[in-house]
Amino acid sequence: MLWNTLLLALRAIRRNLLRSFLTTLGIVIGVAAVITMVTLGNGATKSVSDQISGMGSNMLIVVPGQRFGPGSEGAPSFKSADVEAVRSQITGVEWVAPVVNKSLTAVFQANNWSTVVCGSSNDYFPAGNWQLAAGRTFSEAEERAGKAVCVIGETVRDKLFGRQNPVGSEIRIKNFACEVIGVLKSKGQSAMGSDQDDIVVMPMRTVQRRLTGSQDIGRITVSAQNGVSIDAVKKQLTLLMRERRKITENEEDDFRVMDTRQIAETLTSTTRILTMLLGAVAAVSLLVGGIGIMNIMLVSVTERTREIGIRLAIGALEREVLLQFLIEAVVLSSIGGLIGIVLATGASITLSGMMNIPYLFNPGINLLSFLFSAAIGVLFGYVPARRAAGLNPIDALRHE
Repeated sequence: MLWNTLLLALRAIRRNLLRSFLTTLGIVIGVAAVITMVTLGNGATKSVSDQISGMGSNMLIVVPGQRFGPGSEGAPSFKSADVEAVRSQITGVEWVAPVVNKSLTAVFQANNWSTVVCGSSNDYFPAGNWQLAAGRTFSEAEERAGKAVCVIGETVRDKLFGRQNPVGSEIRIKNFACEVIGVLKSKGQSAMGSDQDDIVVMPMRTVQRRLTGSQDIGRITVSAQNGVSIDAVKKQLTLLMRERRKITENEEDDFRVMDTRQIAETLTSTTRILTMLLGAVAAVSLLVGGIGIMNIMLVSVTERTREIGIRLAIGALEREVLLQFLIEAVVLSSIGGLIGIVLATGASITLSGMMNIPYLFNPGINLLSFLFSAAIGVLFGYVPARRAAGLNPIDALRHE
C-alpha cells in the first residue's frame, strides 16, 4: 500500500512540474543556505586555529598594559634587562625574543613599499615558528654591533624585487641602506587579518639606534620547551615581571602575559558564535519554504476535490488519502533538501577557494538539514492532508 501511495504522490507531482519546482524552491534555498553558512564557518574556525598554531603552540607574549596593541595604556615599556632576566631566571624557557615594531617605507631602486620593520634577536625566528626560504639569519657579531642587515618576508620580496633574488641586495629604510641577508617562508594572513609576510626583521640594536632612538622594547616573545607546562612558565613570568616592575601585592599588573591557547580559544569561539547565528538566520528560509508547501498543498486539495471524492467513494480509507497527501508533501520537501545539499556543496567549495579557507565536509549538518527538510514536509503537509482525508465523499463528488 505504501508503495502505491508513493507512486500516486509522484504522479501528482509530475503533473505540475513547474509548480512543484517553485514549491520546493524555498526548501532548496533554506537547506543550501544553512549548509553553506555552517561549512564556511567551520572552515573559518579551522583556518584561525591553524594560523594560531603556526605562531607556535607553546608561545607566550608579554606586553605592557592590559591590552594587546600600541599605546599600552601608559604602562612603561620593557628594557633589555627584563629580557635577560626572563632568559636567566625562568626555567623551561627555550627562546626569548624582544620585539619592537615600527611602520616605515622600504625602497629598492624605483620600487617602494610601506611595511613593518621588526627589531629582534635570532630567537625571534624559532620562537615565532619562522623558516627561511633563502639566505641566513643574523650572526652574533651583527646583533652585537647593530649592523644594517635584514631578513624580509615574502610580501616585501614580491613588492620590491619581483622575481629577482633579493639576497645580497640593499634596500633603503628611512635614511640608511640595509643589506638583505635572508627571505622568510610565507605564512599568509594572520588570525587577526593582517599579512604576516609583510615584515622586515632587523637586529634589535639596529632598530633602536637608527629608527626608534630609545632602548624601549614593545613586547617579549617567550617559547617554552617541549614537555614543559605552559601554565607554570606563565606563572613564573608573571611573578618575575611584578617583581621587576615593583608592583606591590595590592596593585594590579601593568602588563599582560598571553599564550596562543587563549588567543585561539577567543577567536575560534567568536567564529563559532557567528556560524551559529548565520545558520539560524538561514534556517528561517526553511520555515518560509514550509509555508509555501502548505499553501500549494491546500490549493492542490481544492483542485483535486472530485478525485478525492471518487477515491473515497470506491473504498479508499481516510488514512490512505491522508497518507497520500502527506507523502506528497514529504517528497516535495525531500527533493528540495537533496537539491539544496548539492547546491550547498558546490557553493561551499567555490566560496572556500575564494576566501582562502579550507573546505570541511560536515556529514552531520548535511544529514540534519535533509532530515529537517523532510520534517518540514510532515509538519506543513499534515493540515492539507487532514483536510483532504476529512472531505465528505458526496460533497466532494458534487464539487465542480
